[in-house]
Amino acid sequence: MTVKLSVVRAGALTTVQDLGRGGHAHLGVPRSGALDENALRLGNRLVGNPEDAAVLETTLTGCALRPDRGVTVVVGGAPCPVTVDGAPAAWGTPVHVPAGATLDVGAPGAGVRSYVAVAGGIAVEPVLGSRSTDLLSGLGPAPLSAGDVLPVGEAPRTRPATPVAAPWPAPPAELVLPVRFGPRDDWFTEAARRTFTTATYTVSGNSNRIGLRTEGPALERALEGELPSEGMVLGAVQVPPDGRPVVFLHDHPTTGGYPVIAVVAEPALSAAAQAAPGTPLRFTL
Repeated sequence: MTVKLSVVRAGALTTVQDLGRGGHAHLGVPRSGALDENALRLGNRLVGNPEDAAVLETTLTGCALRPDRGVTVVVGGAPCPVTVDGAPAAWGTPVHVPAGATLDVGAPGAGVRSYVAVAGGIAVEPVLGSRSTDLLSGLGPAPLSAGDVLPVGEAPRTRPATPVAAPWPAPPAELVLPVRFGPRDDWFTEAARRTFTTATYTVSGNSNRIGLRTEGPALERALEGELPSEGMVLGAVQVPPDGRPVVFLHDHPTTGGYPVIAVVAEPALSAAAQAAPGTPLRFTL
C-alpha cells in the first residue's frame, strides 16, 4: 500500500523539489529543483533514498504533516525544532513517525529553507522528468496547501550506515559568492566592476526562488541602452536598471535583457539558498 502524507500546516511556502528538470531551457523551461541541493542529497542518503528523490522544501515557517502509515523521515537543511505529536524529535537524523502522528517542522533559528526527506520519496507525478515545483513556469505540483495529500514511494529495503551526526553545513553568517566576470561586464565602468568585488551587500527580503536580490551600492553602466534578450544560466548575476545585482537561482527565467556582469560558481548556490534577509554578502573573483 502507498503511504499518504496529509498536509496539516503548509507554512509560508512549501514545495516538492528534486534535482530539477535540466535540459529544457530551449523550451523556456527553467531547471527548478531544490535551492539547497546539498541538503536534498544528504537528507535522501540518510533515509536510504536515491539522491535525486523528491523531498519537501519549506521556507521560513516549516510545515506539519500526518502519514496514514508509519514512515521514516529526516528534517535537514536550515536547523529547526522538530516534534512528533508534540514530543521533541531529532533534527538532521532519521526519525520514525507512526501512522496518524503529526510531524511538525518548526521555523528555523538560522537559515531559510528546511528539507523533509521521506523514505520512499514524494511520489507525485513527474512533469518533463522532474517532480519539482517551478514557481516561474507553473510546472510541477502547486505549492502545498492545508488538506493536500501527497503519495510516498516504496521505502527502500536497506538502510545505509549513517554517522551519529551528519555533516550539515551551518547557514552562512556572511555569504561569500565566488564569481567569474562576463559575459557583459564590459557594460559597466571600471569603478563599478571594482565595487562589485569589494563592496559588502546585504541579502534583500525581496529574494525568492527565482533570484537572490541584494541591497547595497548601485553599479554604474558604461553602456546605456538595451540588450536583445539572451540566454541566462543558473548563477548569472544580472543587473537591472536600479544597479543592484540579482543572483539567478533555480526558478530563474531562461532568457533576459539586462546585462549579466558575472556568474556565480554553481556549488556556492546551496549557501545562497540559506542566506536570510539581512545577511552580509560579498562577491569575490
